[in-house]
Amino acid sequence: MTQLEAARKGLITEEMKTAAAAEKIDPEILRQKIAAGTAIICLNSKHAGVRPLAVGEGLRTKVNANIGTSKDDVSIDKEMEKARVAVAAGADAIMDLSTGGPVDEIRRAVIAEAGVTIGSVPLYQAALEAVNVQRKAIVDMTVDDIFAGIEKHLEDGVDFITVHCGVTRSTVERMRNEGRVMEVVSRGGSFTVEWMAHNNAENPLFEHYDKLLQLVKPYDCVLSLGDGFRPGCLADATDRAQIHELILLGELTQRAWDAGVQVMIEGPGHVPLNQIEANIKLQKRLCHGAPFYVLGPLVTDIAPGYDHITCAIGGTLAAAAGADFLCYVTPSEHLRLPTVEDVHEGVMASRIAAHAADIVKGVPGAWEQDLAMARCRKQLDWEGQFRLAIDPEKARRMRAESGVDEEHGACTMCGEFCAYKVMNERQQKEAAGG
Repeated sequence: MTQLEAARKGLITEEMKTAAAAEKIDPEILRQKIAAGTAIICLNSKHAGVRPLAVGEGLRTKVNANIGTSKDDVSIDKEMEKARVAVAAGADAIMDLSTGGPVDEIRRAVIAEAGVTIGSVPLYQAALEAVNVQRKAIVDMTVDDIFAGIEKHLEDGVDFITVHCGVTRSTVERMRNEGRVMEVVSRGGSFTVEWMAHNNAENPLFEHYDKLLQLVKPYDCVLSLGDGFRPGCLADATDRAQIHELILLGELTQRAWDAGVQVMIEGPGHVPLNQIEANIKLQKRLCHGAPFYVLGPLVTDIAPGYDHITCAIGGTLAAAAGADFLCYVTPSEHLRLPTVEDVHEGVMASRIAAHAADIVKGVPGAWEQDLAMARCRKQLDWEGQFRLAIDPEKARRMRAESGVDEEHGACTMCGEFCAYKVMNERQQKEAAGG
């Protein structure tokens, strides 16, 4: 019985209890959300020793970090270090998107060692098997090849898989009729579009969706319905292809629920600030409140090297409007495979966005953290500030590097003219009757 089926029967599982405790909510509230499909628990039945992750309505906004090799950099050690840094920085989940080197070994190492929820895109596996093992083109993958890749990831214990089921021939036609600046920027989406064109056939993951549900259900793996037509630039945001795919994903969500399979929806991409809230509301309406997992969204196209910032701006607005899960973007986006330092910066940027949105959402404990920080700042309690900081190590290091005289308490920005210091001294004099 899946978490969804248990919730619908009124049963509170151990996974629900553990996840609810982490969210600081009553397990019955979480059960009701899972039963309604507005929340999910990410935990493959084969992924032992990891805490179940709840994602959805009214819960803390979660953050995912993407890692993975490419053909140009196949180092397992680098990717494992990135996984460790991402987890240490507070990432709730890691997606392994490796496309170079020993991808099976990398995925299994990440699952075994990361200690958090793991996601993947099994279509990459099928493509690599076709090219490297069977010595054929990606477009010559068979339906069986695609499903074999999915099954391998499920067996390894991946907790959620991105599947581009909404990339269909009719959606491609709408994209071409309207016109796009960047067409398809999703890697999995582009594989699927080219496969359909070459084989003059429908997307296997759409045509054989019931088979996919049957395959996934025994593992209780979450289907992350991918946005193959997500906009890759502001000019393509909220166009026919994106919205048509979203309509299809809403229909596929209902079919998954009918089969007892948990679902979340992946979202855009590059979106102007004034369209973000509408995108979130549209997704929630068309997909019946299913959890929304967004990449960014990035609010401008002109900031290579700073796209973790453009992501954080868009992610804050998206999460405040109801997005449930933020996929980070690093400073390397559009430029290179991210470094270990890029991964840290990307996680921190998205965690700041998630927390800022949680204050707006009224997530338990979010407001209280900021209030505690304010009180520590008022008292010039530096140890308290470091303890509450989202990145304590960086905050402590930056203060130490300033060479500040700890005896006087203030920082080097204002020194003796520190407003807190002035006000605290006045209050001390008043208390002493001065």
